[in-house]
Amino acid sequence: MSQLKILAISGSLREGSYNTALVRAAQKFAPGDLDIESYEGLRDIPPYDTDHDVDPAPVAVADLRRRIIEADGLFIATPEYNYGVPGVLKNALDWASRPALNSSLTGKPIAIAGAAPTNFGTVRAQLALRQSFLWTDSKVVGKPELCIFRANERFDESGNLTDETTIEILHQLLATLGQKIRETRAIANGTV
Repeated sequence: MSQLKILAISGSLREGSYNTALVRAAQKFAPGDLDIESYEGLRDIPPYDTDHDVDPAPVAVADLRRRIIEADGLFIATPEYNYGVPGVLKNALDWASRPALNSSLTGKPIAIAGAAPTNFGTVRAQLALRQSFLWTDSKVVGKPELCIFRANERFDESGNLTDETTIEILHQLLATLGQKIRETRAIANGTV
């Protein structure tokens, strides 16, 4: 089985972010056929502005778009702010979604997860992301869902994911992403 390249994006800029820790956990607990690379450029992406969405795109934007195109799939770990997606993550995805009919996100297989210290985790933020990906016709993994609630109980002080049930669901989510990538390729190649 060939190695699949996954670009993982944490929607948080915070140093001790549970979602950045979730990206590290994805790298550690992923199935062996997935190579997960962490995207570190979220802070560098300027606010979306149609006047600046020209060729060439801003350097950080061009880098994000290129890395999404080169990846076989995306893993997004999102916090939830005010019942929604953090502005920096939404901004990056707005840039990545352009040009509208031929963006780096068009048809891209994506797995969404999130962690929060609250009792509801990131349910609403994940729902908002799923809605955004309808427009880009991205191929979002439906199940399993991974909404890590009370994240402070599932990660240790060093940011390591320690909860066995959560680790298993994360592994299943990533395995399903790999399966969705292969299915999407087979459909595109007409081999199904």
